[in-house]
Amino acid sequence: MTITGIISAIVVGLIIGALGRMVVPGKQHLSIWLTLLLGIVAAFVGGWIASLFTTFWIFVLVVQIVVAAALVYLADGLYARRS
Repeated sequence: MTITGIISAIVVGLIIGALGRMVVPGKQHLSIWLTLLLGIVAAFVGGWIASLFTTFWIFVLVVQIVVAAALVYLADGLYARRS
């Protein structure tokens, strides 16, 4: 992966994190920074999972959003339980 690929994954990850948070119903207790960090992780993981099947960009985007929503849901459950 080149440096441009990493930078674009970070930028896309920020957007994916926000979309993942909007997909999860209810009020989340996560900070915006944690949501954005989860979005960056979801962009990398979701891109890797989607690349196992196809490189069609809409499919990759949907998989990234689903992974981000799952991460936000799990992290919110852990974060809310701790508070």
